[in-house]
Amino acid sequence: MSDRKSKQLNNDDLSQVKSLIQGASGEGFSLDDILAEYGSGRESGRGAVPVKGSGVTDTQPISEQAGTTGGTTAVLEQKETEPDRELPEEPDLPWPRPPRRKERRGKVVSFPGGKHRPPEEDEEPEEVLTQEPEEEEVQEEDALDENGDLEDRGDGPEEDEEDRVIEFPEEESVLSAFLKDVSRKADDYADRMFEEDERTDPEEVRRLERLIPGTDREEVPPKWDLGRLRRPKRPDPPPPDLSPQELAKTYGRGLKGMRLRGVLVFFLAIIALVQVAVPAVGLVWLPPVDTPAIQSAIAAGLLGAGMLLGLDVLLAGLGRAFRGRVGMDTLCALSCIFTLADGIVLALTEDQAGRLPYSLVALTGLWLLLHGTYHKRCALRLSCRTAAASSEPYRVTLDEGKWNGRDTYAKWAGTAEGFGSQIQMDDGAQKIFCRYCPLLLIADLLFSLLATAGKGHPEEILWGLSALFTATAAFGGALAYGRSFHKVARRLIQSGGALAGWPGLADSKRGDRVLITDTDLFPPGYVELNGFKVLGDFPMERVVAYTATLIRDSGSGLGKLFHDQLRALGGLMRSAERLCCYEGGGLSANIRGDQVLVGSAAFMNLMEISLPTGLNVKNAVFCAINGELAGIFALSYSLPDTAFPSLEELMREKVGPVLATRDFNLIPAMLHQRFKLAADKMDFPPVERRRELSDPEQEHNSVLTALLCREGLYPFAEAVTAAKRLRWCTRLGAVLCCVGSTLGLLLSAYLVSVQAYGSLSPLNLMVYMVTWLTPVWLLSGWVHRY
Repeated sequence: MSDRKSKQLNNDDLSQVKSLIQGASGEGFSLDDILAEYGSGRESGRGAVPVKGSGVTDTQPISEQAGTTGGTTAVLEQKETEPDRELPEEPDLPWPRPPRRKERRGKVVSFPGGKHRPPEEDEEPEEVLTQEPEEEEVQEEDALDENGDLEDRGDGPEEDEEDRVIEFPEEESVLSAFLKDVSRKADDYADRMFEEDERTDPEEVRRLERLIPGTDREEVPPKWDLGRLRRPKRPDPPPPDLSPQELAKTYGRGLKGMRLRGVLVFFLAIIALVQVAVPAVGLVWLPPVDTPAIQSAIAAGLLGAGMLLGLDVLLAGLGRAFRGRVGMDTLCALSCIFTLADGIVLALTEDQAGRLPYSLVALTGLWLLLHGTYHKRCALRLSCRTAAASSEPYRVTLDEGKWNGRDTYAKWAGTAEGFGSQIQMDDGAQKIFCRYCPLLLIADLLFSLLATAGKGHPEEILWGLSALFTATAAFGGALAYGRSFHKVARRLIQSGGALAGWPGLADSKRGDRVLITDTDLFPPGYVELNGFKVLGDFPMERVVAYTATLIRDSGSGLGKLFHDQLRALGGLMRSAERLCCYEGGGLSANIRGDQVLVGSAAFMNLMEISLPTGLNVKNAVFCAINGELAGIFALSYSLPDTAFPSLEELMREKVGPVLATRDFNLIPAMLHQRFKLAADKMDFPPVERRRELSDPEQEHNSVLTALLCREGLYPFAEAVTAAKRLRWCTRLGAVLCCVGSTLGLLLSAYLVSVQAYGSLSPLNLMVYMVTWLTPVWLLSGWVHRY
């Protein structure tokens, strides 16, 4: 309601009051009595607020309107003269409200949140006004002009009623509310951002950027990795965890005899090759060996002798079949058995002249099986001997999601626990063959029956079984892992490393980061103390002891160096409290009430410790006590020659180094400037994260990848690289063997079904098998060349 309308209502009420109190004396009546007698025409008490004292209007005091002799003045004077007299209770008058029509009540919407505010005690009280009864409607369109006269404004009631009706707010859509909320948050963020930017000192920011090295932050990994939601298979019970010494003796037994037997089988295969090559080049045998029966008997005899020499590997293959683990050695054993049976049948019957058994192919496959088994046993023996060389070797494990959500290789001190159990488990090639070879076994039996008995030639069943099993028993089955493992083990033994079997290699594909600590880059002996200088009035032993204590408690690689220097001085370590590590490259602690700072030159500048003018020390450790520089220790870092090829090996295998160093001098800038290392390809976590990654008490993966018996980065990098290459070579070789066996199965089944013995002769089948052997042989001989 406007001020002019309020004034009009007040004047109307005042005119009525004046007409009632004309001629009245101020002794018997007061304004309260008059108002009580006059009434308000409305129910009292509803929403009323007690008013203390007399009310006044917004325009002029009531004493000026009613005259100086009115009842109000008398009441005031009476209150002033009689303060102890109890005043009558004031009438419960309603709060002044604008009149409204009866029929419009349901359509008037009160303003949301609006509440009547009671008058404060310090403010001047307003005049209490009365209201006309509901039957008398007040014309709200009339207002007082500047001279106090009423001014007609036309059809006022309807317009005023429309003014008093508040439109119900339209319902706001969800999208509009969301956009408004985002806009409001963006404005608030921009205001705070500009406020922080205004408070930032650009010069101080540049100073901190110059003194504090940059670090790499980790990315937040996704919550769900769909690639790892597969249900894991139930693992087989692991073999007993025997000691590496005992396993080395076990694998060393009979190696020389196996090697000799392999050589003899090789000569038998050469004789079988000569037997099939003589008629192939157009030569003939002299009587009586020129008959088919004699030739078949010779071929069967050669194969029988070879099977006796390789009886252990054949029985091992058959034993695996009875345990539900059919492999290439199982197919090779069945190939020798069916080929020997076919040769005996050919030697006893003379109706199939011109066909020889596949003794050449079976003997060659048997020799390669012996050769691959020999290589594997040699590799196992070398690995166990290396693992047994140290009572407390370093363990290499692949920790899942260790850095930035990536699987990371970590090296930590421990024991050889679990090595003996893992080294006895099946290798990667055998795992692939155990899934695929049962299918080949069933297919060989089924296709041989279809190609012979199904075609009406049941007498050729042995030929079909011999041809199909010989074609599916891949030559490279035992070489895919055995020969490759031997090559890698012979290289790792030179650096003091040993792979812990296939379980540690299976997940090496995911390992694309490796943690590098202080002793990896600079083993003991590659950091020397060139000298130190004590400043001020501090004792030498005290300065060295304080520095050595902080470096020892921080776990830095310089701990042994300073400990030896302190022992040379006859000093003792102190007890430090509240040790803190800083991103700027330093440490702080409280030692016996002294505030000690130890760090690099950049850290001293950051902590505003004044350094000597003209100081030209590239790598040094500074010590400050109670804000005063106390000592300078000059260091000499020399990187081992093997560090450069080790880092190149890791980067070639796409394994990124992560600097988990605790020596505050080892930062990417120092490694790049001093040693020309590719520091931009190395991750450098913050100081808190570096301490977590290099914590010796942290949890690691239970699956062991390798054991290391020497310090430094070289054996660590060699083991990681060998694990990744051996896994890749083994799986690729096994896949090539499976592909060659499948194609050999199909071709042999077709040629047997059409009785094309000339196309499926022993020499042709030998050429086919050697063709698929060649890539596996090359892979196994190339795996250790890195």
